Amino acid sequence: MVMALPLVGLFFFRLYENQLIRQTEAELIAQGAALGAIYAQEVRDAGVAIEKLGAAVPADSATDPDSPYRPIEPRLDLASDYVLPARPPAITATATDPAVAAIGARLSGILAETQKTTLAGFRLLDPKGVVIAGREEIGLSLGAVEEVRQALAGRYASALRQRISDEPPPSLYSVSRGTRVRVFVAMPVAVDGKVAGVVYLSRTPNNIVKHLYGERGKVGLAAIAILGGTLLIGLVFLRTVSRPIYALMERTKRIAAGDRDAIRPLDHHGTREMAALSDVFLDMAEKLHARSDSIQTFATHVSHELKSPLTAIQGAAELLRDSGSAMDEGERRRFSNNIVTDAERLNLLVRRLLDLARAENLAPGGESTLAGAALALLPAEDRLAVRVEGGGDIRLRMSAENAAIVLANLIDNSARHGATLVSITAASADGKATILVSDDGAGISPSNRGRIFEPFFTTRRDAGGTGMGLGIVLALLKAHDGTIRLVDSERGTRFEIILPAV
Repeated sequence: MVMALPLVGLFFFRLYENQLIRQTEAELIAQGAALGAIYAQEVRDAGVAIEKLGAAVPADSATDPDSPYRPIEPRLDLASDYVLPARPPAITATATDPAVAAIGARLSGILAETQKTTLAGFRLLDPKGVVIAGREEIGLSLGAVEEVRQALAGRYASALRQRISDEPPPSLYSVSRGTRVRVFVAMPVAVDGKVAGVVYLSRTPNNIVKHLYGERGKVGLAAIAILGGTLLIGLVFLRTVSRPIYALMERTKRIAAGDRDAIRPLDHHGTREMAALSDVFLDMAEKLHARSDSIQTFATHVSHELKSPLTAIQGAAELLRDSGSAMDEGERRRFSNNIVTDAERLNLLVRRLLDLARAENLAPGGESTLAGAALALLPAEDRLAVRVEGGGDIRLRMSAENAAIVLANLIDNSARHGATLVSITAASADGKATILVSDDGAGISPSNRGRIFEPFFTTRRDAGGTGMGLGIVLALLKAHDGTIRLVDSERGTRFEIILPAV
């Protein structure tokens, strides 16, 4: 945008220069119309014969013939009109009609006085293009000049021509305009539908710099207004955009350094978009910190869970190595069985960790029928009965395999707590499916209800529980925009699952 400013400036100056040329042409048209009216009246008063007049004036198709007005609009345009060479000199001509020459002599004084005020150049031409009034070239012909030739044919013409001057450039406060082009206007004078002559005028258009110098007070005020507006825009931009961005960058550095107090809204957002960006960023930072805490806690639990069987295996192996020869067969078998049991527990923990990792990084997808597809994939369970009491045909936005994993972990949890029956009930409303999984087991004590979804929390460790089943269920449901919670039940345990329904 900054690189385009010079081009915009050049375009502005070109447009402004074109307007100055149009303004000069309009002034010459006005002066020519007044002088032409005077000359036409002089021709009528002198009784010049119509056969001594020039060509017939063609009808103007753009003007209403019934209208008394014949306006002439400025036509010159720097974008489409070429700047012609300097006007060719007048040439020798035959003598003009004495009556017309006398009119020119009478009007010469008027032209001279007018020129003193308007600074325009005037030539009054007869129907043949011979100069009859003006400061110079009296009696010479300008009929070969293109714009004059068109005017002698009854058509208004204007042209831009080069201005060649051997004088030094005028000062800004000089009356001379000092431009390198000159505007020429040739206006036909009509009497009784014939061309009685031509008013040929010329003037240099105003210089842009000179014109701006003449309007320096207004230009100065405009410049001050523009600078003030630019400064105001800059201040607004600084307050609404730059400062919040820098504040967010500083907040980012603090968060990256581990400063949790930095995870709070900015004091000033500036714009709604910046507020939305800040909220999204801080929400992401909060989630990353929560994830970091979760990973740290999880790593602590994992190390603890793995350390116990590893320590037991190491101790049993060292005893067998150091004192195995002194042990009887029963003792050696007991220590060997302990090693195998702890190794199996390690293997189970690793499998459950892999299941949890898959659940937390699962891409949701697929559909399943709750009873027909999910329960059909469950392994045979001899420890208890599973019964679907309602809503078995509700379709969930979850694959049958994943739904089976959720139910299998809940059923396994019920079996480990002494249940003999698991009842499943489902209902659908507003695009959500609510599933109740209830059992008739021992239930969960009030002191443990708030900890059941913690990783590795179990009250059945001696029975092979890892405390990861409900964690896998929770991760799977979160991946599918679902939730699970423990609800009150008169007997046993009851979980409420909410999932998107199809």
